[in-house]
Amino acid sequence: MEGELLSGTAGVVDGPLPGFHPALKDALTFPLAWGRSPVRDTRAWRRAARAAVERHLLVERQDGVPFAPEFTGRVPGEGYDRELVTVSLTRYARVRGALLTPHGRGPFPAVLLLHDHGSRFDIGKEKLVRPWYDDTRLASATAWADRCYGGRFVGDELARRGHVVLCLDALGWGDRGPLAYEQQQALAAGLFHLGSSLAGLMAREDERAAAFLAGLDRVDARRVAAVGFSMGAYRAWQAAALSDHVAAAASVCWMTGLKEVMVPGNNTLRGQSAYCMLHPGLARHLDLPDVASIAAPKPALFFHGGLDPLFPAEGVRVAYDRLRAVWRARNAGDRIRVKTWPELGHVFTALMQDEVLSWLDDVL
Repeated sequence: MEGELLSGTAGVVDGPLPGFHPALKDALTFPLAWGRSPVRDTRAWRRAARAAVERHLLVERQDGVPFAPEFTGRVPGEGYDRELVTVSLTRYARVRGALLTPHGRGPFPAVLLLHDHGSRFDIGKEKLVRPWYDDTRLASATAWADRCYGGRFVGDELARRGHVVLCLDALGWGDRGPLAYEQQQALAAGLFHLGSSLAGLMAREDERAAAFLAGLDRVDARRVAAVGFSMGAYRAWQAAALSDHVAAAASVCWMTGLKEVMVPGNNTLRGQSAYCMLHPGLARHLDLPDVASIAAPKPALFFHGGLDPLFPAEGVRVAYDRLRAVWRARNAGDRIRVKTWPELGHVFTALMQDEVLSWLDDVL
């Protein structure tokens, strides 16, 4: 739901809501949430909550599909090597990604880097990894880094600091697109007609990307984190919740309670980009922070910009309270870090990145 803000088309649009919409929202009680669920053992609750999410992805697990990776030759960078890799994340498509490897002896800690939405579809992985292979995309990616990331390519910075980095295109972006803004809803509708889900496919692909990364000889499989901004932040905490290969997650500018974000003027009511983060029926069981809490007791970081118009302050407060409660219940209150940057909006600045990088050094 970030796309409308970053593309400059945000407005007070509620969407075609029926008159009973408030009653439907009021009826949501999230009965499988920790503290409401009849399951009182935290480990058993985690299994039950994860199973509920799995059922609502509408895309079956893809564990048996061979990755069959194809690597290009390595290109030296400043302290790391760059290469492209093409893998089968699902049985439906081959996906190309950027893979960065630090110089030195491994195995290294690793980061699955998950790109944002932004209604900018010509680049995907290039939003986070400087494209050495395409001058046209380099110009676009540089402008995007200046706009959202303080002029940095986060992946290159992570690799310089000793992490293997994998970043792949989600469906519709970069090599798998580009979509036009108004095509998103048609893509999602087509997948629903086929008994599938755009958000579910993205979740499964991120799970598989984590497994592929953890399985590389150059990677310490015990030290793999998921990191993302905006839609990438949603994908990061979701991957931590669903994948045992993800040991920690850093999520910047995507966390809220569902009821609090479904208010007049918020982009989640528009459709379009919201379908990348919408699992049909799941809200009858779990709220957004409940899903993220499945990751507990893994180390987790959540940042929010106090001036971010996409995520109302009350929704962020509700979500943070829920997250902390679950981590405390797992005797891991010291493993979750939540922070609001009051002067910032919907961005991942260099200062925020430095805090994330320092946190990764501590937890991996």
